[in-house]
This record gives sequence, C-alpha cells and structure tokens, in this order.
Amino acid sequence: MRLPEKSIWLGMLLISCAALAGCGHTQAEAQKPPPPPEVLVSLPIMRQVVDYEDFPGRTEAVNAVEIRARVGGYLEKVHFKEGAEIKKGELLFEIDDRPYVADLARAEGNLLQSEGHLRRLESDYKRAMDLYPKGAMGREDYDKIIGDRTEASGALAVAKASKDTASLNLSFTKVRAPLSGRISRRFIDPGNMVKADETALTTIVSLDPIYAYFDLDERTTLRLQRLMRDKNIRWSPDTGLPVQLGLADEEGFSKGGTVNFADNRVDADTGTWRLRGLFDNPDHSLAPGLFVRIRLPIGNPYKAMLVSEQALSRDQGQKNLYVVDAANKVAYRRVKVGRLHDGLRIIAEGLAPNEMVIVSGLQRVRPGMEVDPKQIDMPALVAAHDSPGMKDKELTKATAQK
Repeated sequence: MRLPEKSIWLGMLLISCAALAGCGHTQAEAQKPPPPPEVLVSLPIMRQVVDYEDFPGRTEAVNAVEIRARVGGYLEKVHFKEGAEIKKGELLFEIDDRPYVADLARAEGNLLQSEGHLRRLESDYKRAMDLYPKGAMGREDYDKIIGDRTEASGALAVAKASKDTASLNLSFTKVRAPLSGRISRRFIDPGNMVKADETALTTIVSLDPIYAYFDLDERTTLRLQRLMRDKNIRWSPDTGLPVQLGLADEEGFSKGGTVNFADNRVDADTGTWRLRGLFDNPDHSLAPGLFVRIRLPIGNPYKAMLVSEQALSRDQGQKNLYVVDAANKVAYRRVKVGRLHDGLRIIAEGLAPNEMVIVSGLQRVRPGMEVDPKQIDMPALVAAHDSPGMKDKELTKATAQK
C-alpha cells in the first residue's frame, strides 16, 4: 500500500472512533431517568362543621297592603313619588272633599237641633216632676212628656253618631300610609272617579325585616323532624332555627336569620314541607319577590376532616385522592365524601389525618411513582359552588395569592 493511501485510511479510522465515542455518550444521557415530577401537597384540615341542606327560596314582605279608597269621589292629588320609601301616616292621595264637608256641616246642624230640642223637653220634664205629685197635671200629659224626652235623647245620640260618621268620611278623603315601607306606582290618575272600597290606588310593602319561604323535600323533612323528636335539634316558633340566605349574585350566604314558621302539613301534591325564615334587612338589599338561596343547618356541630375540592378525582363513579407517603411514593385512596364547606370537602372515610394529599399536579402522577412534594396550606375556594374541575395552574395561582 502506498504511503498516502495509508495516511488516508488512518485518518478515516480516527474519525470513526471519535464518532463512536460521541454516540455512546449521547445514548448514556438518553438512558438517564428524568427527575421526579413536582407536586403540591397539603395535610387535611380538622374543623368543627355542621351538616346543611340548600334550597331555593323566595322573599316576601312581612306586611303588604293594597291601598283602597274608603270613600268615593274624584281623585284630586297624588302626594308621593312612585317607588319611594315612605313613613307610616304620610299623606298619599286626596279625594275631592267638598261633598263630605257639606255632610259634616249638615250633621253638625242636626246635632245642634237635637240638643236644643232635648233641652226644652228637659225643662218640661222637670216641671212635670213637680206638678204631677201635687195633682196639678194629669197622668196622660205626664207620660207624654216622659216619652218625648226619651225620644229626644235617642235623636241626640243619632245626631252625634251622624256627625262622627261625617267627620270620619271627611278624614278618609285624605288617604294616608298605614305602614312604613316602599310604595309602588299609582294605579289611577287624578281626575278619575274612585269607588269606595273597590278602586285600588297603590300598594305598600314593608322591607325590614323580611320573610323568605322555602320548601323541604320529603327526605330532608323526615330527617329534620326525626332530629327534633330526638331532641338533637331544639326548635320552636319562639326560639327559632338558624338559617342563612344568599342572593343570586353572591358567592356565599351573607345574611343570617331564624326559621319562625313551619306549615302544619306536608303538601300532598309536591311532597314538600314549607318553612319560613325571618331576616333583618336594615340596608333594604332584599326586596319582596326575589329568588334566593337558603342554607338550613341540620344537626349538631361535629369535628370533620376536610380537603380541597380540587384534590378529588372521580374513577368509575367513586371519589378518590392521591397521597404521598414518607418515601415520596404516590398512593391511591378511594374515599367517601360529605358536604362542601367553603370550598373544602368532608372526607368521611378512606383518609388518615396525617397523610399528605396531592392538591396540584394530579395529571402527572400515578400510583407507585416517586414525586417531589412541596407542602403548602390546604387551599380553599371562596365559593362553595365552584367547579371541581379547576385547572392546577389556577389552583397554584390562588394558593400563591393566599
């Protein structure tokens, strides 16, 4: 072999060896296992809780009045602003009072006439009482004077009643608010004829306090009544049963009240039992007719173990958790859950209080694998009805803000 050819062959051999060495290094790096995935873990929370049931409800005014005229006549004036809050006794409407002024004047005249007639007959009666015992007056004249005096006394009483009626009717021409509250619009305009006790003028509803009616399903009704019979719940219309109320645009239950009424029977058509809560409403944020959410506590407080709703997943219809043991290995836990409390779910069975629960990174784990756990406080959502499908990224962000 010539010398140049031998040099070329040696050079190619060196290049091939270097390439083989580089490939071996790359394969070694590729075979190195990846680091364990990082997950966020938390200890379960132990807290005193009370079981509850949620129901739809509707608010109603404690007092609601339909204003009607008590005397007839033509409507002259309207003195209120529609939809405003008014005070008891405030002037609302005026009806033409001239006929009633005339009736009162006639009644007063009749009263004066009756009083004068009675005074004259009183004088006759006194004379008769002096003359009759002396025989100076006959029996017939004596009886007639006594009878006339009695008739005059009755006529005077009728005249007084007529005057009182005329005065009352005159006062009814000024329609005043029978209670404090919020007034509706006027149902009739000035100039129209108003019929006594027939024509509706407007309505008034009270605002503070306010009622909320709600219906319990049959299963909850039986449970609640059983707790009452067993004295586990002490309730009466006087003491009341605590209840909470939330509006449609709220993320919780902002108002507390008491159940002060329960119907005397279960509705046979719907199988529900109607209850009523009484709530203070000083800011008038509740108006009659609103649909609201009612939370009724049922039973006595007890200590429960809770975890974030986001830590739970579902497998074949069963709730489960993933926990991390002392060796940083993932373990599967099938659990029995209870009610949701402020974004935390009660774990009734299947979890120990000292086990670390994975609350973020669930999509990266499987039973038996090793992880890199980072402990945080158990996150809780603000709203009790938040979706359990919140992404881990959103949960981590919420936890960091907390």
